[in-house]
Amino acid sequence: VSRGSGRPSEREVELLAQMIMAEAEGEPYQGKVAVGAVILNRLQDPAFPKTLTAVLYETDAFEPILNGAFYSTQADPDCIRAATDALSGIDPTGGALYFYNPSTAWSPWVFSRPIITQIGNHVFAK
Repeated sequence: VSRGSGRPSEREVELLAQMIMAEAEGEPYQGKVAVGAVILNRLQDPAFPKTLTAVLYETDAFEPILNGAFYSTQADPDCIRAATDALSGIDPTGGALYFYNPSTAWSPWVFSRPIITQIGNHVFAK
């Protein structure tokens, strides 16, 4: 899958929506789209895997994978719509590759990334 081109499979939409739900439940809609956009932005960057599944399951990349929350999460209609919007090319982050909640994040490395914007409780960075 690539942003804005081709048609994503139903499974790709479902996986992206599931991660959006796990990472951004309770965030504003724009923040949900932004989380999806970050995941998709990684597909275009040579430092990251080239498939959606590989990006989602990359070692230590997403907390919901590490703590198991991803596996017990089912996306709601808002997250499915956010995934679809992100897949269609909407990116409210301006190209961010990372996001984090500054009140819960603990990695000094992620704090060193240049910040692009903040949407809801998440900071989006390059």
